[in-house]
Amino acid sequence: MIDLKVLRENPELARASQRARGADPAVVDAIVQADAANREALVAFETARAEQKAFGKKVAAAKGEEKQALVAQVQALAAQVKQAGAAADEAAEALREAVYRLPNLVEEGAPQGGEDDYVVLREVGTPRDFAAEGFAPKPHEELGESLQLFDTARGAKVSGSRFYYLTGLGARLELALLTHAMTTAAELGFTPMITPTLVRPDVMQGTGFLGEHNDEVYYLPADDLYLTGTSEVALAGFHKDEIIDLSAGPLRYAGWSACYRREAGSYSKDTKGIFRVHQFHKVEMFAYVRQEDAHEEHLRLLAFEEAMLAAVELPYRVIDVAAGDLGTSAARKYDCEAWIPTQGRYREMTSTSNCTTFQARRLNTRERTEDGSTRPVATLNGTFATTRWITALLENHQQADGSVWVPPVLRPGLGGIEYIAAAKD
Repeated sequence: MIDLKVLRENPELARASQRARGADPAVVDAIVQADAANREALVAFETARAEQKAFGKKVAAAKGEEKQALVAQVQALAAQVKQAGAAADEAAEALREAVYRLPNLVEEGAPQGGEDDYVVLREVGTPRDFAAEGFAPKPHEELGESLQLFDTARGAKVSGSRFYYLTGLGARLELALLTHAMTTAAELGFTPMITPTLVRPDVMQGTGFLGEHNDEVYYLPADDLYLTGTSEVALAGFHKDEIIDLSAGPLRYAGWSACYRREAGSYSKDTKGIFRVHQFHKVEMFAYVRQEDAHEEHLRLLAFEEAMLAAVELPYRVIDVAAGDLGTSAARKYDCEAWIPTQGRYREMTSTSNCTTFQARRLNTRERTEDGSTRPVATLNGTFATTRWITALLENHQQADGSVWVPPVLRPGLGGIEYIAAAKD
């Protein structure tokens, strides 16, 4: 949610943000009009109520026939106050609905345009030259099935397309990866969390995952609960309606959870293997910081993500995501994309977003200032590891004999083995 004071003083800032996203700037005008109507209705209500109170004192002082005559006027005035109150409530709701249609304001410097208008900031690591090594790389789905790391056929039999079983060393590889992420996060000062994966509508909406993202979310109508696609949602709701203390620095959490996404609109995209699936596990970083510290924290989260990719020895690049691909809550977003040899391109592994005060305003998460007042905090999030990383690990670390080399940081979770190889007959 955007600060209405900002919209009143500089609506063009929000219009420019909408244009950068390729979205309709008329949404801003609708909010400005709704805000004016709301303030007008509120003044009318307060004026009527003040008149009612003043008239009530007059009635109390009156006697006899005069008092009886005034009582009828009091009743009429009470009806006017009730009507004005209803109009004020209606105007306030109209304003709330208008404001919720506006995404976060894009941070200055973010690329304009849509999904393909990102800017590559850097490439780190050198993709392997498999031709020079004398063999053609196999896609992750072929490697995973041949090494009995996952089973998509039985996943589809049990749950439908885009579901799978991680089996044997595949299950242990995911646990090793996510455990390493959680251990590293704890060493970096994050509080480890196992989060709920079902949340109430106000929390889902507060984080910005409803509205234009409705078709991506699983909903349980019998319980009026949503399955989350990231622990960001539960972590953002953790301090809902609270005043938190940031005097000692940011509050940082690392959430491990199952994640659920409908992947609507992705029909025929990445249908093989486990790259784009309906259910996966992820460790997500989440930070609550002071507004003026958000930019620096965003770069810090990005550095943590890059260090994780380097730790498992994947070549990657960092992109500055264009405004039209930011989503509702983000003001700026950076993605880290790992090289996928069989596709000959980089694919997203992590994403970190600066949501400024957008989520905190919706969820009423504030901090106490020096003068005793409160103000919204800023929230940020970033992927630390996820099931999808297995696809990049298999493809980049495969060997000519069909085995897969295990990065040293993951070996403790796999019993110390250096290579994942096919079982011998």
